[in-house]
Amino acid sequence: MAPRAYWKGYLKLSLVSCPISLFPATSGREKISFHQLNRNTGNRIRYRKVDAETGDDVEAADIVKGYEVSKGDYIVLEPDEFEAIALDSKRTIEIDEFVPKNEIDDLYLADPYYVVPDGEVGQQAFAVIREAIRKEGMVAVGKVVFTSREHIIALEPRGKGMMGVTLRYPYEVRQQDEYFADIEDEKVPKDMLDLATHIVDTKRGKFEPEKFQDEYEDALKELLRKKQRGEKIEQRKEAAPSNVINLMDALRNSLKAEDGRPSARPAKKGRKKIDGQREMLLPIPGKKAREAPVKRAARPHARRKSAG
Repeated sequence: MAPRAYWKGYLKLSLVSCPISLFPATSGREKISFHQLNRNTGNRIRYRKVDAETGDDVEAADIVKGYEVSKGDYIVLEPDEFEAIALDSKRTIEIDEFVPKNEIDDLYLADPYYVVPDGEVGQQAFAVIREAIRKEGMVAVGKVVFTSREHIIALEPRGKGMMGVTLRYPYEVRQQDEYFADIEDEKVPKDMLDLATHIVDTKRGKFEPEKFQDEYEDALKELLRKKQRGEKIEQRKEAAPSNVINLMDALRNSLKAEDGRPSARPAKKGRKKIDGQREMLLPIPGKKAREAPVKRAARPHARRKSAG
């Protein structure tokens, strides 16, 4: 099943425009998620939307957004009133300027999206805009509205399509001085720097994300398997932190530990699985928990639905 577009509209460069769709380029769905349960019954915990004063349930149709101007005093906005905000960026990403990619501070980078032409009609215009950006070796910057907010978005070619990354506004970025101001201006001795640099060289490699392994996620899966099998879960003893007294000795010992190792660590072999498919846990025999609710300690099972 084809993924559903997160946003649809138009990409515009001067008088050239084409229909496009945006799709989130990342996903956290493969990660294990949990429901909250009542320990005593094993039943799920559900949350209700209630009036803070009366305690009565409130229907979704009766919920509106309000901005608090003073304690308990709100400006209420109806859904159709948000539509009164007339911004071209609600339907169109108009390229305002082109900037060198290396001038965009990493702090401003937010969420990545794949940008594709929407339908066959505008494919040539899409290709023209994409290749113009590619030829200049720059990043196109424009604006787009979704999630009831206007975002700055940086566009660059990526294969046959484009990638758009939303950028944070300056007011969303905290100034580093308030965190770094108290760091002492240490003078690093040359011999220490040489040792540290050599350690860095022994670990030098290429950026290969396929080698990354989420060890916590793997350990979590194994924990769930043990619970399914009814095995005892033993607490892991934390290793005591080493007391580093002499920095130079620590650097020398680190160098000894790293020398002789391959510069790029081989990837750990994981279980083979289909891309995009989460690893299956052991099947759970017996009736559904809802038919015979018991205390959690006696119910070593797991569900695979997303957290509610």
